[in-house]
Amino acid sequence: MTTPEARAEEHRQLRWMRAVSLLEGSTLLALVLVAVPLKHLAGVPMATRIMGPIHGLAFLLYVWMLARTVCAGGWPRSEMIRLVAAAFIPFGAFINERRLARRQAVLAACD
Repeated sequence: MTTPEARAEEHRQLRWMRAVSLLEGSTLLALVLVAVPLKHLAGVPMATRIMGPIHGLAFLLYVWMLARTVCAGGWPRSEMIRLVAAAFIPFGAFINERRLARRQAVLAACD
């Protein structure tokens, strides 16, 4: 049985992971749906020069948060693999956020 403090910490970690997942997914969409078309269709290469590094930082933040969340323990191997795979699949971050929300709801129900 986990302690209330451990559940509170996991709840906080899940909240951050959900936010970072949405950030990473949103920056990927902005890059692919806005910046790349601007570069190739409108001749504005500055769009990808700006959005590319922003998405790169968001991705690195996602990986860092993923490592912190998984290292906290209590996650099955299949869940860890799914979290990592979601970072490389378009729209995976949004699917991931919904799964994290469900886990957070289950955790909150235990309180």
